[in-house]
Amino acid sequence: MRFTVANWLTVSRVPSMFIIVWLMNREFQWAATIAFWLFIAAALTDWFDGMVARARGEVSSFGRFMDAIIDKVMVIGLMIALVVGGYFMGHEVAAMVLLLFILGREFAVSGMRMAAAVKGITIEADQGGKVKTFIQLNAIGWLMGARMFQRDFGELFRGSEGLIVQVIHWTGIGLFVLSAVLTITSGYSYFRRHGHVVLD
Repeated sequence: MRFTVANWLTVSRVPSMFIIVWLMNREFQWAATIAFWLFIAAALTDWFDGMVARARGEVSSFGRFMDAIIDKVMVIGLMIALVVGGYFMGHEVAAMVLLLFILGREFAVSGMRMAAAVKGITIEADQGGKVKTFIQLNAIGWLMGARMFQRDFGELFRGSEGLIVQVIHWTGIGLFVLSAVLTITSGYSYFRRHGHVVLD
């Protein structure tokens, strides 16, 4: 197997995640801004790698497998960094509980897919799972954006800075809660349709 452009784009999200998490925990000026825009670039590769693979006729089983795994690693890694980094501004316990639900769902669905693969059955990601990932990425982006505006652009907004940060912050929390709900409902949908592979 040769590493294609699309595969390189997919794998690039792993080192990007480590750099983003490192920046999220740094106090120097522009660290939050660099982390935010690096996250945006990494999130865009999630869409761009598939488009490149299809355009170049390089769609592969390895690419589909790695894309799904790396998506989960990046999203969960960044969500953990948000919780432990104080991005929920006093709501870390509730955020951790929701994150545990998300982790439980991801492990359960991954286990079901492995059980199905043993039996020669492929369980593709459905539309609910794709929407869930999209909302998760948006939640991460809004929460990181709140930190960016708070630390690096507060002087530009002067008196309105607090309100703007609050709006962005609560939008991120709302999307985080929505992503947890969609994670649970999409997991239920997977097991309702494919749970027979682990119940026989």
